[in-house]
Amino acid sequence: MIGFKQTLMAALRGCWLYVLVLATMLFLVLPTLIVIPMSLSDARYLSFPPKSLSIEPFFSYFASLEWRSATVVSLITATLTMLLATTLGTAAAYSLHVTQSRLTGVLRGLLMAPMIVPTIFIAIGLFFVYARMDMNNTIPGLVLAHTLLALPYVVINVSAGLRSYDMTLEQAACILGATRLRAFFDVTLPQIRFSVIAAAMFAFAISLDEAVISLFISGGDSSTLTKRMFSSLRSEIDPLIAVVATLMTLLSISMLCISIMAQRKARRAAA
Repeated sequence: MIGFKQTLMAALRGCWLYVLVLATMLFLVLPTLIVIPMSLSDARYLSFPPKSLSIEPFFSYFASLEWRSATVVSLITATLTMLLATTLGTAAAYSLHVTQSRLTGVLRGLLMAPMIVPTIFIAIGLFFVYARMDMNNTIPGLVLAHTLLALPYVVINVSAGLRSYDMTLEQAACILGATRLRAFFDVTLPQIRFSVIAAAMFAFAISLDEAVISLFISGGDSSTLTKRMFSSLRSEIDPLIAVVATLMTLLSISMLCISIMAQRKARRAAA
């Protein structure tokens, strides 16, 4: 009897854990799922549940010059951020991995700083720095700012790939006459490519979803989707916001899925 009670109590504790996890997941996912039917509403204002469904809001989105322009700016910025952050982050992760120095920990901490410092502080600082350099409301300014935020995630992902990589392969290539740079591109990079791909997807998604910095330093012809969404919410409740949110969510989920697949392949390659 005592054994049965103990088993029952253990099962109940396990059930409560599953219920808590499920409730947490629903709390995180439901706001995103609600936006999808809202984007299919034919009403002239945001409403849930929609009285009737229509794809007309999507046609209105693609017909709007302002929304299309903001979409192009966001995609260009995210792509350039992905390329720059992946390049710099991979180089930084590799340097930290192969260098044995007292400053390694300090440098790693500095690279992780954008994850710790509140984004609003970074945005304010960048705004005043860019004001002196005339870089506010420019795509290069956005790319540099978003790269600053994405860099830690690239370093973390690439560093994880390097930890499971046997550096003696690169050393053997150098002994056989290859330069350090060629050994990296011909030997090391192919072995950690899945970690680099995962890092690139993270950088793209971070740039695409970034709102705080974009509110401070973007505007005019360089307004991003997030800046355009906040402007629309402030002046009017435009139903196209739900359409944009749905498209951005689907794109971010796609990037996340690619990143997860790349990470799994990286772990399999290291096994």
